[in-house]
Amino acid sequence: MNKKFYITTPIYYPSAEFHIGHCYTTIIADAIARYKRLSGYDVFFQTGTDEHGLKIENKAKEAGVTPKEYVDKIIENAKDLWQSLNISYDFFIRTTDDFHVKRVQEIFKKLYDQGDIYKGEYKGLYCVPCESFWTETQAADGKCPDCGRDVTEVTEEAYFFRLSKYQHKLEEFYETHPHFIEPESRKNEMLNNFIRPGLEDLCVSRTSFTWGIPVTFDEKHVIYVWIDALTNYITSLGYPEETPEFKKYWPADLHLVGKEIVRFHTIIWPAILMALGLELPHQVFGHGWLIIDGGKISKSLGNYKDPREYINTYGVDAVRYFALREVPFGSDGTFSEKALITRTNGDLCNILGNLVSRTIQMGIKYFNGVVKNPGVSEDIDAYLVDSINNLKSVVSEKVDALKINEALECIFEVLRKCNKYIDDTTPWVLAKEEDKLPRLETVIYNLLEGIRICAILLQAFIPTTSEKIFKGLNITNTDFSALDIKEEVYNLGLEKPANLFERIKED
Repeated sequence: MNKKFYITTPIYYPSAEFHIGHCYTTIIADAIARYKRLSGYDVFFQTGTDEHGLKIENKAKEAGVTPKEYVDKIIENAKDLWQSLNISYDFFIRTTDDFHVKRVQEIFKKLYDQGDIYKGEYKGLYCVPCESFWTETQAADGKCPDCGRDVTEVTEEAYFFRLSKYQHKLEEFYETHPHFIEPESRKNEMLNNFIRPGLEDLCVSRTSFTWGIPVTFDEKHVIYVWIDALTNYITSLGYPEETPEFKKYWPADLHLVGKEIVRFHTIIWPAILMALGLELPHQVFGHGWLIIDGGKISKSLGNYKDPREYINTYGVDAVRYFALREVPFGSDGTFSEKALITRTNGDLCNILGNLVSRTIQMGIKYFNGVVKNPGVSEDIDAYLVDSINNLKSVVSEKVDALKINEALECIFEVLRKCNKYIDDTTPWVLAKEEDKLPRLETVIYNLLEGIRICAILLQAFIPTTSEKIFKGLNITNTDFSALDIKEEVYNLGLEKPANLFERIKED
């Protein structure tokens, strides 16, 4: 039986159309999910939307539509965007899904019945855009610590989750599971800024708006974001019923989240799971932001284009490659069209595209497209052949460590070596002498093998491009088991591929 791998993106808040920052998280999750599938894992990859709350209610009023009508349009657009980006999710959850609503109500009641939720009164500072409550210490200047906007004082009856009860359990869990939060800096921030100063009980219902899941036993209350949104990772699998899917995939192997919601996923979510008596996820990875024009990409600032503009202009794999390659995963990174163009021209056109084009053309020109390995090797071959043979283990190690940009760097290093190998072996000179043809065929064969191995590994990252390369090589065995084949004869006849990438002229 295949080993399972359950990976999630956060469920995104559809208050406005999605931007390249949403794409960044989702492309990385998709690449990891694809890589694990190709490695033989039974993968469950989930994404979705978190649709309730005051902000959506207000936006819908402004637009003169119901909250559901408001979010439906944005979600239809989001699903189309994921299709444009070749996102291979297995399940898209919406917090307005009937099954989710029912299961959240059951979870809330279970926590209430066992004493982990109680009724009280909330008085505090509230940030509407972030849907977050803050203490006076945290919002000392009247501004939200997360987004910097004004907070307002609210007082209302509310239900509370006994978060404080799980403080010591959380500290113990952090100690015994050192890789639960990555990168390390995020773990230190959670411990020092939130847990050790003392956790306060958490407001988990509201009465000041109606766009939410009603509390079944007190219907003037709607269930507030935490228990509604965070439980999506288990309601999709059938919980609180222990379905075959739940038993198979839970606990999650990897929650990918932006750094601004690490606190919710590494303090509130584990505490809820502890209260429910469930296993905790294996890892939460809090990645950095994409910065545009020196600031965070922001729906409220509107400082971005529809990502489809980039896809339509530069191609889906150029956008995917840039997101995966440009930024060390975990750090903040800059998004700019200039950098995207530079990366596309430098890596995808010059290194990959040119190599594939000229190698296949030489195979067709000198051997009518049928290339085998006569085994006429020289010392110059070793540095390339060894790199090709070692690439799978090197890339898998990087992906397992979530160093996706470094995984791509390793693949492109082999592609660079292939280009240098052409310069060093001068196939066009070998082609001039009849007795050098076996040597020439070995050279072309080694290059084809380098391209084949790299294209198989690149399927997880730039799948459309890999498919074009496979067509040019005229091969059908393209899963990861084919990486271990030591002798591939290109006997079906190479086919001249269309240009993989057009060089982009900078305006």
